[in-house]
Amino acid sequence: MVAQEKYNRYAIFATGGKQYQAVEGLTIAIEKIDGEAGAKLEFSTVLFRKLEEGSYEIGKPVLEGKITATIVKQTKDPKLIVFKFKRRQKVRVKNGHRQPKTVIRIDSIA
Repeated sequence: MVAQEKYNRYAIFATGGKQYQAVEGLTIAIEKIDGEAGAKLEFSTVLFRKLEEGSYEIGKPVLEGKITATIVKQTKDPKLIVFKFKRRQKVRVKNGHRQPKTVIRIDSIA
């Protein structure tokens, strides 16, 4: 995740039941959101915002403002193998799963 690097301005927002760190200009992969590449998105569930060194805001539970982003592409995670079996009964089931993702570019943090 992006948290290891030092950024002067970032925000934490929630979508799809998960929390993500948003830094202007960076791309991140989030849970699937319907839309074509190039479509604009707005996230209003901003939980935390760091404005500059030593200055930040914490939402109780959310902050005013929004994060705007652009959809870069729709993609899928690498395949996970789901293997189920019952011993001594010759029962074996092998399935695969690829989680759909949306890659977005953060345009602005307001």
